[in-house]
Amino acid sequence: MKYIAVLTGAALLALGACSAQDNESPAPVAGTRQVPHENAEMANGETPSEFDKQIADAKVAAGEEIYERSCAGCHESGTGGAPKPGNKLDWAERIPLGIEALTQKSIEGYEGKEGAMPPKGGNEELSRDEVSKAVLYMVERTKAS
Repeated sequence: MKYIAVLTGAALLALGACSAQDNESPAPVAGTRQVPHENAEMANGETPSEFDKQIADAKVAAGEEIYERSCAGCHESGTGGAPKPGNKLDWAERIPLGIEALTQKSIEGYEGKEGAMPPKGGNEELSRDEVSKAVLYMVERTKAS
């Protein structure tokens, strides 16, 4: 178990170094669509369309339902070191990693200094898309607070 924790830590450090060196967004995962935050500017300087905002809002709304069903038990109380949505300090080092990296960590599980999270928060039935929507919801809730 200690060996896995060391490997996970090394991988997280490598990911952190990559994101620190390069300010580009991670490449989208096949079959997904990158949806900009409602206040973000697009690469060409335009603001997101109403359609893009509606997609983002729908994903956040779906993420809230998934969060309430599968994630709130630990994240609302901070059980096991779970970052509380809305607590900017809890999320200060996580949000810069990006939704995709946070989704991957959530799917694989996480063991850190302050606690641990089992893969998919212990709900193996969650799809990658559902985990991503729950992560998006927590990040957007934190940014809005």
